[in-house]
Amino acid sequence: MLRYMLKRFVSSLVVLLAIITITFLLMHAIPGGPFSSEKKISPAIMKNIEEHYRLNDPLWKQYVDYMANLAQFDLGPSFKYEGRKVNDIIRESFPVSLELGLVSISFAILIGIPAGALAALRQNKWQDYITMLFATIGVSVPSFVLATLLIYVFAIKLSLLPAAMWGDAEYVVLPALALASHPTAFIARLTRSSMLEILAQDYIKTARAKGLSQIVILYRHALRNALIPVVTYIGPMAAGILTGSFIIESIFAIPGLGRHFVTSIYNRDYTVILGVTVFYSLLVISLNLVVDLIYPQLDPRIKLNEKEGG
Repeated sequence: MLRYMLKRFVSSLVVLLAIITITFLLMHAIPGGPFSSEKKISPAIMKNIEEHYRLNDPLWKQYVDYMANLAQFDLGPSFKYEGRKVNDIIRESFPVSLELGLVSISFAILIGIPAGALAALRQNKWQDYITMLFATIGVSVPSFVLATLLIYVFAIKLSLLPAAMWGDAEYVVLPALALASHPTAFIARLTRSSMLEILAQDYIKTARAKGLSQIVILYRHALRNALIPVVTYIGPMAAGILTGSFIIESIFAIPGLGRHFVTSIYNRDYTVILGVTVFYSLLVISLNLVVDLIYPQLDPRIKLNEKEGG
């Protein structure tokens, strides 16, 4: 177990370093810079600004300086938000994305898994057809289209929920539904296909031959093993949702991390782009590790030391 964790830690560092390096090079390869749109700034002032932020240093030195600061958990100052550091921006905006993300993940899991299991148990019956119809719609319809439709119906026509901004629980419902639509549909489809495969296994037939009830077969034998591919998907899915949906947060004017990331790309705010990328990468890596640790709990036949030797 310890050896496996150590290997994962080292491999995660290598992946994180590659992501940072590629992102850093791509940012500087794009023409222009954080202050190139400020046409009213004189060349002398522009030179002072670049010297202040060390943008006139050689690229390799900027990279080394950034990595040295990153080693101290310092993501640097924002170029566009005067007097603010990237650490502060993430600290202030991530809780909003976290709240929205947790509600969306809850919707996706609590609706997707039971719906998929029901469709598998009622294969080729009306419950299966209806579930797969909604799942297909959820996978096919883009989240921004669904978000617009939800705003039109529930905010404009029915006046039941607010159309945008952020506040009490009622402000969370529409963006959470829009954000959870695709994951819910995908989890339902994945659960159904996995359940159908498990229910066709010999040990399920043996359990039925022994006279075990459908409930016992479903929860003790079938669903537990069927959740393994679902858990695999939930890891990176949760990381993406928790970090913030760029489009959904923009449509609903939510002050989350996703909106800051979109703004930083538009403004060429290098440090914010890198900082959010590093934060997102760490979240993905951490949740993938959690998924690996959950595997043995779902299926005792899976051993981490076996994965280690593979």
